[in-house]
Amino acid sequence: MEFNTNPNATLDEFKSLISHSIFHLNSEEDSNYTILHRAIIKKYFDAKNVRINYKEHTVDLQIPVGKRKYTGITFECQDLERFLKSCLKKDEKSMDFYQEALNHYNIYHAA
Repeated sequence: MEFNTNPNATLDEFKSLISHSIFHLNSEEDSNYTILHRAIIKKYFDAKNVRINYKEHTVDLQIPVGKRKYTGITFECQDLERFLKSCLKKDEKSMDFYQEALNHYNIYHAA
């Protein structure tokens, strides 16, 4: 799927969405923003079973270590917003994902 948008503008808008999602995060474990945060991490690490403990500032996930083999890791993440933004890529598949997320959250920008 292609979008007629500027990749830099899409990245900037997606970063703004991340900032907004961190600021407006509620305590529900499966809020839309929690789902977004997990999706970003899953996409970046090709991970599964991503869990974010917002109170303890930890991320648990399983990352691939071989063909159909995963290992679990847990790490401390004091600045989730910065971490999520560091997971962004500029490849076409990622840009499509960001645009879909922006559309889902009804955030549009002028191309």
